[in-house]
Parts: sequence; structure tokens; C-alpha cells
Amino acid sequence: MRKSSAYALLHRMLDDVKTAPALYRPTHFWEQGLVRLAADIEATGIENFRRADACLSYFVPTYGFPGFGVCPDAYEGTFAALAAAGHGDAKTRMRLQRALSGEEQAHADYRVHLASSGGGQPHIDRVSESRAGNPIEHFEFDGRRFSRSLLNYLLGLGFLKQSLPGAHIGVVMEIGGGFGSLGEALLADPENDLLYIDVDIPPTAFAATWYLQQVLGSENVGTYEDLQDLEEIEIADLRRRYKAVVLCPWQLERLRGKIDLFVNFISFQEMEPPVVENYCRHVARLGADAALLRNLREGKQKRTATNDVGVVEPIPGDRYDRFFPDYRIAAVNTEPYGYKTVDGFHSELRLYTRR
Repeated sequence: MRKSSAYALLHRMLDDVKTAPALYRPTHFWEQGLVRLAADIEATGIENFRRADACLSYFVPTYGFPGFGVCPDAYEGTFAALAAAGHGDAKTRMRLQRALSGEEQAHADYRVHLASSGGGQPHIDRVSESRAGNPIEHFEFDGRRFSRSLLNYLLGLGFLKQSLPGAHIGVVMEIGGGFGSLGEALLADPENDLLYIDVDIPPTAFAATWYLQQVLGSENVGTYEDLQDLEEIEIADLRRRYKAVVLCPWQLERLRGKIDLFVNFISFQEMEPPVVENYCRHVARLGADAALLRNLREGKQKRTATNDVGVVEPIPGDRYDRFFPDYRIAAVNTEPYGYKTVDGFHSELRLYTRR
């Protein structure tokens, strides 16, 4: 891996994660991908990370039939077979292409977003996703661009607005924010006067820093390097200086002040229980009024002797009740805001509010 100046921040993060306390380092699932991700980001270039193979595997979600959504050429054999069977008309081809590419599923999610985006804060009906990172997947509806990552968050925010109308949201903290889509969704509308804090391991923290700088402007994004040497990181000070901040997990202990909303989408299920429980303690310590989670109700698949991709101990949905003892369940949803997989797993949204 080359150590060019453009990737100095990435290498600083990667060096520091080695000496971080165990509760803030990647657990088994992410240990498998950390080196591969960093190498892929540098080889492809951060400006192309949204089409790099490792990134697509780990933190850049896509729609579409496996193997088809990000490779349109794969459709051609299917279309040829249909044509040979007498079903090669343009309408059949268009409908099949929409299904295989994921556009049909994306449009279904977009319709749910339209139905739930109105009302008060946060305002989420203006966002159109940036082309930064050279995405391999963008669908355009009503003149705005959407990816699966963005629509996942917009559905979650719609669920929040429907379940907790009128909530004041001035500071949002996310753990495991991928490449920063939630920050983009929340800060697209200037009426949302808020600070977005993303806490994540490298190399995703590096990708999120770069992406948010492209979307919001470098001067509006606080980086790991900016805050690395502070003994205490005051949220009130961050809010005065930035629109978004990206921290690494071992900085979390130094964070002081109050957050209004905590968010975790999908990544808690990829960690081990002691790590998640520790993060949840910090959420409570920082006084979050609400916590919005999206994870598998059944928990992530368990690693086995023949399949190393998984976790040591899965976390089922109701386990979060114990991780948030000072909170109560306000709402739970799988459909329409979450998702039920074809093999029976439930990507479930859970909203907690402080007792």
C-alpha cells in the first residue's frame, strides 16, 4: 500500500487503530475487510471508492439481483434467451431490466419515502445524492438522484418522523456511518440546523471524511486530524465550528455534551455484544433523547468452520433492549420502512426513547 500525501489521514487512522483499546477496534467481521478495503481505496482512488469491489462488498450497498445490479452486461444472456423464446419485445426487456438492476425495488422505497417525508424536522424532501465517489448505482426519480444507501436512511428518517413527530433534533450522532449518507440526507436542507457526528473505524471513517467534504465543503467538516490531540471534545464547540464531524471510536470517550438523536444502521449486527454494549453506554452518557437502529431481527450469520464471514455471537433485535436500560421501545417496524429478505430475515427498525 503506497503512502501518498493524499492518503496520509487514512494511514494515520490505520496506525492509531492498532493501539486503540479493544472495545474500539474492529471485531472479527470487520477485521477480515480492513486491510482489503484500505488497499482497494488506494488502488482505485478515493474519487472512485463507490465502485471499488471491496467497498461494494462492505459498506456501499446496492440494489439489484446479486451479480446483476452493478454489472449491466450480465443481462444480455438473459435477454437473448427471452428473445429466442419469443419474449424479446421492448416492454418485457424494460420490465426485466428494472427488476434485475434494482430500479423497481428502489422506486418502491422512493414511494414510501414520498409518503413519509412530510411534516416537521428533519426536512428530508430536498436531497439529491452527490456523484462524489463515482457511484456505480444511481436511480433518478422526479429529477433527484438516489442510491440504496440514501434511501435506506430516508426510510429510517421517515419512520422516525411518523413515530416521533415534533422531536427537536440539533445534534445527531451515528456509529458506523458508512460513507456519510445520513449526514448528506440531514444537511441537504438548510432548514435543518444541526450537527452530524459520525463515529467509525478506518478506512470507512476516511471515506466518510472525504465524501462529506465533497458534499458540504472541507471547511464545514471536522476531521480526525483536527480533533486528534484534544483531551476533551466539546459538542457545543463542534456545533459552532462545523456542520459535520468524523471521529474514530477511541475518541468517543473524550466527547462531552449532549446529543439529541443516536443512529446505527446495520453495523451493530456486524460487531460483538461487548463492543455494542459499550457504545450504547456512551449513547446514554451523552444524553440521547432517542436512538434509531436498523439491524437484523435474527442477528448476523454466525461464523463457522467452513464460512469465516460472520460474527462470533449474533445480536438479535430484542438484545438491544438490555443494551439501553434507560430507554423504552417507542416503535418497531419491518415493513414498509425496513425489509424482509427472500430467505426470511428481517431488517428491522427499532426506535428507543429515554424513559
